[in-house]
Amino acid sequence: MVIWTLLLGFIIIFNIILGFSIIFLERKDASSTWAWLMVLLFFPIAGFVLYLIFGRPISKKRIFTWDTKSRLGVQTEVKSQLRALEERNFYFKHEGIAEHEDLVSLHLRNDDAIFTHDNKVDIYTDGTEKFDALMEDMEKATDHIHLLYYRIRSDQLGRRVADVLIKKANEGVEVRVLFDDMGSRSLSRKYIKRLENAGVLVGAFFPPKIAKLNFKINYRNHRKLAIIDGKVGYIGGFNIGDEYLGKKKKFGYWRDTHLRIYGHAVQNMQTRFILDWNQASRNDILYEDRFYDSIPYGDVGVQIVSSGPDSDWEQIKNGYIKMIMEAKEYIYIQTPYFIPDESLRDVLRIAAMSGVDVKVMIPNKPDHPFVYWATLSSVGDLLNAGAEVYMYQNGFLHAKTIVVDGKISSVGTANIDVRSFRLNFEVNAFLYDLDLTQRLDDAFNRDIMLSTQLTKKLYQQRSLGIRFKESVSRLISPVL
Repeated sequence: MVIWTLLLGFIIIFNIILGFSIIFLERKDASSTWAWLMVLLFFPIAGFVLYLIFGRPISKKRIFTWDTKSRLGVQTEVKSQLRALEERNFYFKHEGIAEHEDLVSLHLRNDDAIFTHDNKVDIYTDGTEKFDALMEDMEKATDHIHLLYYRIRSDQLGRRVADVLIKKANEGVEVRVLFDDMGSRSLSRKYIKRLENAGVLVGAFFPPKIAKLNFKINYRNHRKLAIIDGKVGYIGGFNIGDEYLGKKKKFGYWRDTHLRIYGHAVQNMQTRFILDWNQASRNDILYEDRFYDSIPYGDVGVQIVSSGPDSDWEQIKNGYIKMIMEAKEYIYIQTPYFIPDESLRDVLRIAAMSGVDVKVMIPNKPDHPFVYWATLSSVGDLLNAGAEVYMYQNGFLHAKTIVVDGKISSVGTANIDVRSFRLNFEVNAFLYDLDLTQRLDDAFNRDIMLSTQLTKKLYQQRSLGIRFKESVSRLISPVL
């Protein structure tokens, strides 16, 4: 009896010490702090283990030693563009986009995101079409191929990609592949060795000290980038794996959105890749001109915006909020996970109650149960404000897109949740073009035809069990 009393006392004291650390030493935001305190309160021992896996902060000085971008002339160009905006002589190819110069200014100040206006952008919503195009572009490579994916699998698509990379490496093309060690935890060592034996340089982001024992769920590189010869770049939601071609029964058809970009925006994508590669690899890339051999192709305005726990700013989330604030007619959102924080939730509710047509599309099936129930809880707030919510029925919706008023849009890797905004490394393309935005509009409206509307009446009819799951998931949503 005495032993159990002492053990209980030890657990209580230990929880108090850990709670004190979370509140006063780690300086987490209030919602995250309360979520962790709830976990520690209800699960004293298991909560500590979960905190070690999910909650521990990591020294930015030790992990995030990004090189400066001054040598690339980024800061000089940012200052030049900000000066042009302040003097009202900033160049926009399309007059209808000029009204969004404050969004351009936000990204320049918030993320050094240079605005380029000479891009051609193709949209892919089907995995087979996206990877066919990527394979074709890689086959044409003559100098280098740079791939960064959160998840790479050793399955049929993964082997197909590897075959092309090995072929190009044998032809003398410099090939680099960077993957996130947690996202690609199922990637076989045999797959990696096959690439390396062919001369492909392979890097893993944030690997564990002991192989295959990675418990660091946070601070993952969730970005997806592909750059070929510095001329063409890919950015969006597709990872490399058979499920992204719709070949997994669990998910069925995989609905995502990915972009292929030609033009000077590719230079900014290249910089993002080099920064990430030099952080994760022992073989640093020098900032050579040949990596920036892009040429103008079109007239689409693009800003490549990055965010992550290495910054005190939530750059992509701030961009989303600014887009929503500027909406006059409509806002279309597609996301697999919809767990907005208070700021984003408020601005969406205000937009809906102000008469803006707010439509949010989410999947009709979960890939992460707690995240799914938290998503259902969050969309309930929007329904009460007058927004429309749709549940995609034709497989799994993984697209991360926002479209506003047929003028501005965003496509990238960031979901609408705390993990994407604060805990993961993400990258989005913010797009300023009427025609391109109209194509994203059309894709959204086609998806509505394959979706079921979740009305306020249907939402109120959900069972007591679902309501309970939503309540629990909502409480812990800041740490999901």
